[in-house]
Parts: sequence; structure tokens; C-alpha cells
Amino acid sequence: MRYCFNLQVRPERMAEYVERHQAVWPEMQQALRATGWRNYSLFLREDGLLIGYVEADDLAASQAAMAALDVNTRWQAEMAPFFAGTSPTDGFPLLTEVFHLSDEPLEATHD
Repeated sequence: MRYCFNLQVRPERMAEYVERHQAVWPEMQQALRATGWRNYSLFLREDGLLIGYVEADDLAASQAAMAALDVNTRWQAEMAPFFAGTSPTDGFPLLTEVFHLSDEPLEATHD
């Protein structure tokens, strides 16, 4: 399954947010992998709009597994001040997928 979400990074904290994500703790990266997060990416717009993309068999289960880990508690405590409004610990506001270009070409069905 593919999941996409959005959050808002405080504009005055964006440079530090980027810097922190260029050096995500190895134990945090391992925890994400171990709890089923795959192909995880974050994209940041100049106004602080953060778009996240992740693949997981069951995102809710992966989030619950992460929530139980001390490394995640420490990481989220450090990241919380970067967000305006909803933070990752509040849950991700998921976006609805309306189109996906498959790797397999489809045959044309229109005239």
C-alpha cells in the first residue's frame, strides 16, 4: 500500500528541519525499516508544506510499532517544535490517491 500525508513545518525552522533530516539517526532509520516502513520520502516546499510518502503493508500497525519504541519517542520529542498545527505524533492527515501510473502499460480502451 502507498500512503501520502501532509504536515506544516514552521517557516523559521525549515533550514534546521532539513539539516536534521540529512542526518537521521541510524537507529531511527533501522526502527522504521524494522516496523515495516518502505520507500519513505519527505518533500518540503519553500512555504513549509511537508509532503510525506511511504509504503507499508499496514500503516496503522507500522505507526503503532514505532510509537512503542524509545528511539521514536526521543526523535518525535525533538521534532515536535518544528511543526505548526498537527505533528506526526497526532497522526498523519492522509491524502487520498486519485491516480497511480502503474509500471505495467495498459492497452488503450478508448476510440
